[in-house]
Amino acid sequence: MTPQFAVHVIEQAMMAAFWIAAPLLVISFALGIVINLVQIATSMQDPVFSTVPRLACCLLGFLLLMPWMLQHATAYATAILGNLAQYAR
Repeated sequence: MTPQFAVHVIEQAMMAAFWIAAPLLVISFALGIVINLVQIATSMQDPVFSTVPRLACCLLGFLLLMPWMLQHATAYATAILGNLAQYAR
């Protein structure tokens, strides 16, 4: 395995991890902004008010996006395991 090929494999792994995690990160970021704006507008600094909706939305997003994330993870694993002969060189 050449160094360029190893870098390419690692790049593919990082991009797969990024695309699998990105939707949940975007949901968490957007909801965090909205909740912080509501807290600023209402002067309510209760930690439960900021934690529970974030956890609930992340869980809901995770459940809704699970098939899509599993499809991408399976496609990546199939691509890696399908080319094992290239890695042995």
